[in-house]
Amino acid sequence: MKVYQTNEIRNITVIGNSGAGKTTLVEAMLYEGGVISRRGDVKSKNTASDYNLVEQEYGNSIHPTVLYTEFEGCKLNIIDTPGMDDFVGGVIPALSVAATGLLVFNAVNGVEVGTDIANRNAEKFNKPLIFVINHLDHETSNWDNTIDMAKTTFGNKLAIIQYPVNPGVGYNAVIDVLKMKMLKWAPTGGKPEILDIPASEADKAEEYHNNLVEMAAENDEQLMELFFEQGSLNEDEMKKGIKLGMLARGLYPVFCTCAAHDMGIRRLMEFICNVAPNPGELAPVETIDGKKIKMDVNGPTSIFVFKTALEQHVGEVTYFKVISGTLKEGMDLINTAKNSKERISQIFAVAGKNRTKVPEMQAGDIGATVKLKEVKHNHTLCDKDAEITFPPLKYPNPRYSTAVKAVNESDEEKMGEYLQRLAEEDPSYKIEYSKELKQILIHGQGEYHLNTLKWYFDNVFKIEIQFLAPKIPYRETITKVAQADYRHKKQSGGAGQFGEVHMVIEPFEEGMPNPDMYKIDGKEMKVSLRGTDSYDLPWGGKLVFCNCIVGGSIDARFHPAILKGIMEKMEEGPLTGSYARDIRVCIYDGKMHPVDSNEISFRLAGRNAFSQAFKKAGAKILEPIYDVEVLVPADRLGDVMSDLQGRRAIIMGMNSEKGFEKLTAKVPLKEMNKYSTTLSSISQGRAMFSMKFSNYEKVPAEVQDELLKAYEATQTED
Repeated sequence: MKVYQTNEIRNITVIGNSGAGKTTLVEAMLYEGGVISRRGDVKSKNTASDYNLVEQEYGNSIHPTVLYTEFEGCKLNIIDTPGMDDFVGGVIPALSVAATGLLVFNAVNGVEVGTDIANRNAEKFNKPLIFVINHLDHETSNWDNTIDMAKTTFGNKLAIIQYPVNPGVGYNAVIDVLKMKMLKWAPTGGKPEILDIPASEADKAEEYHNNLVEMAAENDEQLMELFFEQGSLNEDEMKKGIKLGMLARGLYPVFCTCAAHDMGIRRLMEFICNVAPNPGELAPVETIDGKKIKMDVNGPTSIFVFKTALEQHVGEVTYFKVISGTLKEGMDLINTAKNSKERISQIFAVAGKNRTKVPEMQAGDIGATVKLKEVKHNHTLCDKDAEITFPPLKYPNPRYSTAVKAVNESDEEKMGEYLQRLAEEDPSYKIEYSKELKQILIHGQGEYHLNTLKWYFDNVFKIEIQFLAPKIPYRETITKVAQADYRHKKQSGGAGQFGEVHMVIEPFEEGMPNPDMYKIDGKEMKVSLRGTDSYDLPWGGKLVFCNCIVGGSIDARFHPAILKGIMEKMEEGPLTGSYARDIRVCIYDGKMHPVDSNEISFRLAGRNAFSQAFKKAGAKILEPIYDVEVLVPADRLGDVMSDLQGRRAIIMGMNSEKGFEKLTAKVPLKEMNKYSTTLSSISQGRAMFSMKFSNYEKVPAEVQDELLKAYEATQTED
């Protein structure tokens, strides 16, 4: 294939709800461009996209697939993305390197939650969108309803380029109000017959055409003047205005397709080639140090790695976008993340699992290479003296977590290696070894997302793993003042151990006065503060250590040992073994022995005195509370709210947003286990949610009792 210039390249990502027909649309685009000789279909498991075994088994896109096609002198780089929100990790890199998004609608369902999510993701990257209304041949397709829903969601930005003449069974024609012609297809689709608009559609077509002219004119002063002078614009003038509107995200061109029968695909591709922006028309890409890099072939060579994948018989495949300059075979570049040299031995244009070798790629192009040494997702490669590093892509916070362990202990190490590999391929997975919970945790976007990971272990890595409920990272604290003394004494021949510590503990709050007087068991006790040390705890909250010892009853050299003993118990709270927080400790007296006192004696005395005081201080367990936001269709709001209330949620607010109801609530983390699955069931897959940590709050008394009993049982077992 030829080397395409920057102005001949169009970078497209296909986004939308699962079931909208994105993969089928891409298949038709590759067929029309001659990259494939026959169209596959999802059910037959023979599409250029969705070629991974897991995708074929599930019948859904799981990974973003990089493809290309050629049409009318342009190279269209296309990235087919998953439609399920669980796999948003594939949508983000696709949007980052694309210039335009094709937002695909299912004409049966109209605007779905996934449609809105896709637009929100595109908005974050400021990407222009083309709306593609698909499945217009379905017996229950509803063009009018889809458009009405889209207007409710996206406002008055819909620029209708086409509308269907006969949606439903037998669909085969549209009115194109940009060309002012009727396009009609044979049952096999492909190239349409171009006809005059029938008289029955003339008035409607004229109305849509005039609306389109006005929307195009609004984006440029010269066009607006022409419009006022002439009363209309020609096709080229309209294309110019539409492009400007797209770039400002103030206009969304609307096209009609039946991807399964290859209807409307050529006209859509023609529009992409003629109107969609090429990479050189986009704003420069900013580096981490604020430099602006224009997608210009004359600049230094720089590429950004947006995806890596390990493929059987090939090894690691590195997917990149050429940001500036020209990438050539045999070129040596610097990996700025590792400060190491990498040789680009081969360059490929990619159509799913099929790759076409090319000698070079110019600024704006998307391709792949293999056999790089240390290159990973989010890395920048550039000329030796260019000093270019692009910022890493950011992924949403996880919404679902599970603990994992290998069924056979001998597989633990291999399991860890494979988990890291999968997290490199899909950065929306987060792998964590929790010292606190003593579990390996996998964080992801939903149960489906994590089940896909398990599929790889079952079918590719052949390692048996099991998912376990993750433990909850509770915290412990106190609610009142308490006092305790502890003497550690041990004599076993030779030097013994002796240390005695008297302390008072109390709840810590920012801004509280220094300790002066305590009332314990009805008696007042005065203390003299000699020094205060405050410690921000790694797990949140504080420990404040007050030295109130007078008369040298305990040498200052033993104070660190007492503190260490207290901190040990803070790391393993007396109630449930959870971390403790927000406590002030006042050491006011004690005893030592001239021979037997040592650091270990005072560490143990401090630890045990703290434990005793803690249990007398109205100890409470704190649980993590999360801010949860649910976007749900109005007809499912009541069910979702009822379910949340059953999870001890506090509803914080409700409001309508773009055709959906947005529900905000505070929910204990314990109650959010497998929520994504439940929400999908309640809403028939039409709702989505996000969650982020808010704060810690005291658990209800009955929950605390349950936790204490459960912890005591484990201690007995041990």
